[in-house]
Amino acid sequence: MSTMNVKASSGGEAEALGTRSETMRESNSSGDIKKGQVILAAYVIVTIELTFIFMQMGVMPYLAKSIGLDSVGFGYLQTTFGVLQLVGGSIFGRFADKFGARAALILSCASGSAFFLLMSISTSIPVLFLSRLPAVFMHGLPGAQKVITDMTTPSQRANALGKLGLCFGIGIITGSLLGGVLSTKFGIFAPMYVGLVGNLVNTMIAMFWIPLQTKPKSDHHLTEHGTSQSGSVFSIREILRLMKFPGVMEVFIVKVFAGLPIGLFHIMFSIISVDFFGLGAVESGYLMAYFGVLQMVVQGLVIGKLTSHCTEMTLLKLSVFVFAGVGLGMALMRTVWHYCIIAVPLMFAFSTLDTITDSILTKAVPSSDTGTMLGICASVQPLTRTVGPTIGGVLYKHFGVSSFGCLQLIVNTGLFVYLLKSNIPLTEMKKQ
Repeated sequence: MSTMNVKASSGGEAEALGTRSETMRESNSSGDIKKGQVILAAYVIVTIELTFIFMQMGVMPYLAKSIGLDSVGFGYLQTTFGVLQLVGGSIFGRFADKFGARAALILSCASGSAFFLLMSISTSIPVLFLSRLPAVFMHGLPGAQKVITDMTTPSQRANALGKLGLCFGIGIITGSLLGGVLSTKFGIFAPMYVGLVGNLVNTMIAMFWIPLQTKPKSDHHLTEHGTSQSGSVFSIREILRLMKFPGVMEVFIVKVFAGLPIGLFHIMFSIISVDFFGLGAVESGYLMAYFGVLQMVVQGLVIGKLTSHCTEMTLLKLSVFVFAGVGLGMALMRTVWHYCIIAVPLMFAFSTLDTITDSILTKAVPSSDTGTMLGICASVQPLTRTVGPTIGGVLYKHFGVSSFGCLQLIVNTGLFVYLLKSNIPLTEMKKQ
């Protein structure tokens, strides 16, 4: 009788273990589905935000002109936007680390709503400048990167971050077309009303689809006791502290300087496209759409496959090497068709550098500091937009279009040699 009881007990334990194992598998499966839904929501938020940002960029010159703002004043307006984004990037990242990715995305979307609301009533120059103020917290892209960083493993991260390029490409194409159609058919302020509604929708998506806590439980425990939680959101010391982690300063320097010359070229492109290439507004629109498609293909399809076969440092070196080749091509460029050919390796190098450096840097700092690190990375482009008009204007006026290519070639050749000779110490700090 006792033997029968033992067998029955063993059978019951085995059945219980089997049931528990099946339950755990189902739980993991549902967890993966939920993570996928959250990441998809982050992609949707970024796509909507970028669509309306590019939409207003296309309409803004006409709105500024309609209220009497001249070209010099428009330059000040653009610089104001760049400075605010530059200042706000790191602060936004600190905010995301202290209060979570959902709170950060809600802040970004709400700021976008205020941005378009003020633009919709901009019937005077002071109000138009005032409408730039909410841009200090309009950082949907690093907010989405924060969600992805929290919810992916290191091996998945570069691929997931790369797919944000699809959102960027869709935003460029859709936003450019939408701005032209709406302003032509319904008036100059119609895009602003649509942008306001779109950002309110984005705010609702962030509130209901992004969970309160996006970090894994183990990382959440570290965050609660992490060093980034000490000090204010505005603490410069806490922001600069991240640069002291092994390899962070070196990779960040490469990120800033490798893309700086081409960034200067893009800032001057509206002038270059007319003076050098002889393009009209329609042809420039087609060229922007072409860039959007290239970025979608490269970041959505190519980078993910490369990250599964190559190390991130190899891809970083490859992107810098290709950037040097792009510089040589730009120095020899004479027609817009030459630029269309050069745009293929250019987009590959630019997208790879941006994605890989973001992935490397978020792995090199503690999980409690990934938001701040992404905020610092997001400040690179506003920095270029802030100093770019002055430097780019001098280069174009005194040395011509080829000077951008020569600078690109020299800078990236130097960075490539530096990467080959240096042994950058990268340590993965984030637990998964």
